Amino acid sequence: MEMFVRVVETKSFSAAARDLKVGQPAVSKSIAQLEEHLGVRLLMRSTRGLTPTEAGYDFFERARKIIDAAREAVAAAAAERGGIAGRLRVSAGVTLACLHIVPKLDLFLDRHPNLSLDLLLSDRTGDLIQDGVDMALRTGVLSDSSVIAKKLASCRRLVVGAPAFFERHGLPGTPRDLVRLSAVVFSMDRAGGGEVHRFRRGEAEIETRLSGRIRVSAAEGVRTAVLNGLGYAIASEWMFAPELASGEVVAVLEDWLMPPLDCWAMFPAGRMVTAKARAFANFVQAELGRVSADPPATRGALRTVAELDGASAIREAPREAPREAQCEAVVPAVA
Repeated sequence: MEMFVRVVETKSFSAAARDLKVGQPAVSKSIAQLEEHLGVRLLMRSTRGLTPTEAGYDFFERARKIIDAAREAVAAAAAERGGIAGRLRVSAGVTLACLHIVPKLDLFLDRHPNLSLDLLLSDRTGDLIQDGVDMALRTGVLSDSSVIAKKLASCRRLVVGAPAFFERHGLPGTPRDLVRLSAVVFSMDRAGGGEVHRFRRGEAEIETRLSGRIRVSAAEGVRTAVLNGLGYAIASEWMFAPELASGEVVAVLEDWLMPPLDCWAMFPAGRMVTAKARAFANFVQAELGRVSADPPATRGALRTVAELDGASAIREAPREAPREAQCEAVVPAVA
């Protein structure tokens, strides 16, 4: 079963054999025996590689869940026996880590005094095995199907800007009004960026293409541009949590919803998820859950916009009843 999963993940008998440290003939024979036992073809072979059939893909999904569960059970037992120690290498996005993880690291390290942490901060999506990391934290849509991934939390995406920017240019009444305002475009589509965004309110749905002269590939650049009044941005609450709480940045069109942004813990495929990696994933999940429990005071900040000089020229969007939670932590925690 594990051989078949690795073949599908690597799309190659030879690559799976290298990962499992066995000969290629052994892998080929094992897959042939599995197909014979099940009485169904699992893989389509062509000059371009190996592709699972419909039955093969279904078997792959179920088998991978079983293997992941078994690995986690073994790791949990090992942790109970020997505790967590050694060095943990974690890759994470710069803004998420600096705002919500690094300030709380003392709590995690105090719980595990024999553990050291290497935190590699980059908005680039690298290869986990090539980078030599135990786990990676990434937001948005996963592009690599060969990794083991656990969703830790979800967060709302908002239209945000500095109060002075909306004072000068006016508040949008609907998402269609965004085209007349200058946007700071976050160019990382997979992390919730891009130019085209879909809004929904009740049964109404509007697709809007942002218009702006500034495109930024890193979240910190988006933050700097917005904080300096260069435009509005569509971003997660995680990206602007401190400024939303202080009123330095305000959210508009809150009654129009966009798809949420997810945060994932990613682990290298073909390796057992270590106890220290699982522990850190649970720690991050708990910290992001606390952001959910104590959401930014966006509505209080919005009231400051109406108090600005010249506010009579500003159109304000209609509002629904306040929602209790701004972000949602995904439960249960990683086992």
